[in-house]
Amino acid sequence: TPSGGSWLYPVSLPGGGTSIILKTLLSNACVNDCKYCPLRQDADVPRCTIGPDEMADVFLEYARRKAVFGLFLSSGVVGSPDRTMALLNDTAGILRKKHRYRGYLHIKIIPGASNAAIEESLSLARAVSLNIETPGPKALAHLSKKKDFLQDIIRPLKFIAEKTAKGNRFERVKQTTQFIVGASDETDAEIVRYTAGLYDRLGVSRVYFSAYQRGLGDGAIPGERPTTARADAPFIREHRLYQVDFLFRRYGFNLSDINYDERGGLSLETDPKQLWADRHPDFFPVNINRAGADRLLRIPGIGPLGSRRILKMRAEGRIARLECLPVKGKRLESLKKYAVC
Repeated sequence: TPSGGSWLYPVSLPGGGTSIILKTLLSNACVNDCKYCPLRQDADVPRCTIGPDEMADVFLEYARRKAVFGLFLSSGVVGSPDRTMALLNDTAGILRKKHRYRGYLHIKIIPGASNAAIEESLSLARAVSLNIETPGPKALAHLSKKKDFLQDIIRPLKFIAEKTAKGNRFERVKQTTQFIVGASDETDAEIVRYTAGLYDRLGVSRVYFSAYQRGLGDGAIPGERPTTARADAPFIREHRLYQVDFLFRRYGFNLSDINYDERGGLSLETDPKQLWADRHPDFFPVNINRAGADRLLRIPGIGPLGSRRILKMRAEGRIARLECLPVKGKRLESLKKYAVC
């Protein structure tokens, strides 16, 4: 449509700020049986497929009007993984080679795609993604009988990691992935362990989390079972996983720093950094005139920006009082519990 509707999607830019990306499917037809997905094979929904030339023309209309920053190109599985990859790669090829488009292009890799199809995507895209979906084959078995976790998901993730490793031909291409949270019976501890492995062993640029929304999938999956949990629990759980992800990427935390309840769940009431601080009273108070960035980042209420500001202030002279910091109100009162000058 001219307005784009929900296909126009806000994203954060690598250099800061936000922009709009066209995020769309070539087809909502799918041969897969992913029981959490409203577009699964046995779902009763109208189906539509857009050809590569038509999709390229639609995107270029937005790009010429400077209405979008780039294109996120995905699809349901049409026939087979490689047939679908051919449609995606053909669309990208038309944009790159015929129309000389040099902007941002993200291609979704279809589970089970061949190495050759993936390598063609890497030659065309600035970023690729393949959703890991669950932390392991046991959890995936609740959601799909067709997908093989190791062969269809882990194998291509490893192949992308190899091809995009530093010094290799496609090192400029970023790889991301996503967990579907709550559709299966996975625990937060399992997701967090896999997340750490994706960063440490596969060099993934970002891990994303998407809370499963009850009512969208097959009634037999674990995510549809009756629950006494609060209504917003799935979204708080998603938020906590993002907080842990941020602690890994920006705060220097590791697996041993994350705390869970007896069922392997993250606390819905307390954020993981605050919980770590509460369980390590021996670490505090931290002297903000002497501590390095790694210790400053352990203080509740101080993030990467606050840490950099403190180090900059220290370079200009000793910080005499906590009140000198750019922190006010309740945050300042909380800070006094953990820091001294």
